[in-house]
Amino acid sequence: MNDAQRRSRLRDARKDSESAHDVADTPQTRSPSYSLAFADEDFLCREDLRPVRLQLELLKPQLMLDEHGVDSTVVLFGGARIPSPADKDRARTPVLGELSRFYDEAQIFARKMTELSLAEGGRDNIIVTGGGPGVMEAGNRGAAEAGGSSIGLSIVLPHEQAPNSYVTPDLSFNFHYFAIRKMHFLMRARAICVFPGGFGTMDEMFEALTLIQTGRMQPVPFLLFGRAFWEEVINWKALADAGTIADEDLELFRFVETADEAVEAIQTWQPMPSRETIPGRG
Repeated sequence: MNDAQRRSRLRDARKDSESAHDVADTPQTRSPSYSLAFADEDFLCREDLRPVRLQLELLKPQLMLDEHGVDSTVVLFGGARIPSPADKDRARTPVLGELSRFYDEAQIFARKMTELSLAEGGRDNIIVTGGGPGVMEAGNRGAAEAGGSSIGLSIVLPHEQAPNSYVTPDLSFNFHYFAIRKMHFLMRARAICVFPGGFGTMDEMFEALTLIQTGRMQPVPFLLFGRAFWEEVINWKALADAGTIADEDLELFRFVETADEAVEAIQTWQPMPSRETIPGRG
């Protein structure tokens, strides 16, 4: 069925929205109550309309990714403050400067995964990042270097005014709700790669791990770049020793150091058996 056959026989909503400007200027037509509901920004931003806005933020990227032929993604989480090695003046501490190597690794990894994706038709393993600077920029940059598309899922923040310039324009999305944004990161994820980062990166990482741990998401390759960083900032073994996680939960992820190691880990990954939902957590 083509677009013409799918089109409703009823009058087009866009036409009605456009023609609303041509009506007679009267007290009645100037009243906010007269505005078409779907074209009334003040109405859509009311607190009562939050469920509708949540649905719209879920639906818009979903439809556009479908239309663009994106079947699966490779997720890159990582810090916005990780500088490119070529821009060391951006490093605020010596340690942050040392972490700049992960900018390069993210860029190389995204380029290699995009090359593999294009060789297989370009519908699977599309790089998706948070659309910002740092590791996110490196991921989109690597995909662009390979001649492929990449996705940016931006969020409205005071200190990030625009997506990085390497995101494919037609796949650059902006979100108000963190929760819906994180859903879009994971809904099509074929692999998850986490680079050093701060609160936001850890939030994304732990939510994804929790979904897999509790059986709410199918296991995927889950790679943490930089063992030294992650073992210093998180005492994983202490969690298991304390019994707050199970020993087997430490097998949900693995550490890698380089792009080549990550690509190999994804290509050789064997799915774990489906995990049962933790009692009381369903």
